Amino acid sequence: MVDAAISKLADYAIRTGLVEECERVWAVNTILDVLKLDSYTEPERSWDADRIELAPILEELLDDAHARGVLTENSVVYRDLFDTEIMGRLTPRPYDVRELFRLYYEVEPRKATDWFYQFSQDTNYIRRDRIARDMQWKAPTEYGELDITINLSKPEKDPKAIAAAKNLPASAYPRCQLCAENEGYAGRVNHPARQNHRVVPITINGSPWFLQYSPYVYYNEHCICFNSEHTPMKIDRACFAKLLSFVSQFPHYFVGSNADLPIVGGSILSHDHFQGGHYTFAMERAPVERAVTFPGFEDVEAGIVRWPMSVVRIAHGDRERLIELADKILTAWRGYTDEEAVIFAETDGEPHNTITPIARRRGDKFELDLVLRNNLTTAEHPLGLYHPHGELHHIKKENIGLIEVMGLAVLPARLKAELAAVAECLASGGDLRASELTEKHADWAEGFRGSYTITAENALDIVQKETGKVFAKVLEHAGVYKRHAAGQEAFLRFIASVK
Repeated sequence: MVDAAISKLADYAIRTGLVEECERVWAVNTILDVLKLDSYTEPERSWDADRIELAPILEELLDDAHARGVLTENSVVYRDLFDTEIMGRLTPRPYDVRELFRLYYEVEPRKATDWFYQFSQDTNYIRRDRIARDMQWKAPTEYGELDITINLSKPEKDPKAIAAAKNLPASAYPRCQLCAENEGYAGRVNHPARQNHRVVPITINGSPWFLQYSPYVYYNEHCICFNSEHTPMKIDRACFAKLLSFVSQFPHYFVGSNADLPIVGGSILSHDHFQGGHYTFAMERAPVERAVTFPGFEDVEAGIVRWPMSVVRIAHGDRERLIELADKILTAWRGYTDEEAVIFAETDGEPHNTITPIARRRGDKFELDLVLRNNLTTAEHPLGLYHPHGELHHIKKENIGLIEVMGLAVLPARLKAELAAVAECLASGGDLRASELTEKHADWAEGFRGSYTITAENALDIVQKETGKVFAKVLEHAGVYKRHAAGQEAFLRFIASVK
C-alpha cells in the first residue's frame, strides 16, 4: 500500500519539476531512506499523475511511519517536522533555484515571481491544504470592501511538543524565523523545519537582501523580503529608499514595512524585513479626499486618504523626491506633540510616534502611503490608546500591523466556532448570554439583531457583515486622527508643521 504512495510522490515531484524524469529511481530511494524502508515494488499505475494531490500522499506516508515506530509522536508538530524532511529531499538545491529565478527575471520580473510562488507551493513550504481552511470574506463598509480572514492554517502546538521544548537546550540558531540560516534547516519542536524552504538573493538599495514567500499566505503572493543581516527594523530615510528600490525592481508588487515600535509594530521587530505581494488592498483603492501641499515639494502629489487610519499619500515619477519628502514628514512626526489631540512624541523618555509605510507603482509614478502611528498607553487603555479598545476585543485584541492597516483583518481561530454559534443563536432566537461561545459577543449581536430579519439561511452572512463593521471600527481606533471635524483639523495642523 505504501509503495503506491511513494510512487505517487515521485510522480508528483516529476510533474511539478522538483525532479527530472531521469531521477525517478533516485527520488524513490531517497523517500525510502527517510521512511527507513529498505525494499520497494513498483506498483501498477491506477492513478492519473496530473491529478495527484500532495497532502493525502503525505498523510498516508506519515501514518505508515507512525505505525512502524519511525515517527515516534503523531502530533502535528512532529508530523510537520517529518513530512518537511521528506519534501526537503525532493526540493532542488538553493543554487539551482536561484539560477532559475535569475533566468526568469531576465525575461520579466513577473515571470520570476510567478514561478517562485508556484515553486514554494509545490515544495509544500506553503501548505495549500491548510491555507484552504482559512475562512475569508469581503465586508462592505464606508471605506470600501474590507478583507476579513480567520486564520486556521497556523497549527497550534500540542502539549507534548510544548513539554519537549522546555527540555531543549537554549539555541540561537537560527537567530529568528526570518534569518537566511533557516534555508534547509531541519527544525526542532520549537522551531519549524525548513528543508523545503528556498530564498533568492535580491539587492535592495545597494545592500544584500533575500526574497521568500510567507508560509501562511494571507493574500495573493504574500512575500517577505528581509535583510541578509539580523538587524533590527527601523523606519528612517533608508527604509523609504529600500521600499522604493523594491518596487522599482518588482513593479507588479506592493511592499510595506511594519512600524518599528511595540504595540503598533509587527511580531518580529528584531530583523529588518518588509512584506509585499500581488494584491490590491482596500487602502490602495481608497481615494485622496483632501489634497495638500508641502513647501518645497509643490511638484509632489500629496493628500490625506479617505481611510479610517491617518494616511498621507505622496506620489511622483522620481523616487528621490519621495524619499526626501517622506523623510521630512517622518522627522516632523517623530518630534510632534499636540496635547489637544492627545498626541505626545514621548513620555518619560519613551518615544511614541512612528510610521507604517507602504510603497507601490501606480502607472509611471512611485507612490508612498505614510500611515501615522502612536503607541501611547493610558490607564483607561493600557494596551494602547490608538489600538482596538476593550469593547472590540471580542473580535480583535491583537496589534494592528501592516496587513491590518491596509484593510485585511487577520482574526483569531477561535472566531470560527464563536461566530457560527452567534449566527445559530440569532437564527433560533436563543439567549446569547447562555453559552461561553456567544457570551462575549452578546452586547454586540444584540445591538444589530433588530436591524435584520434573521433566518437560518442568512444569519452567518449577517454576522460576517457586522464583523467587517467591527474591523472598520478597529481601524478607526488605531487612527491617531479621528474622522470627525476636530480630528481632521488636528491632522491639518500636523501637515502644516512639516517644513
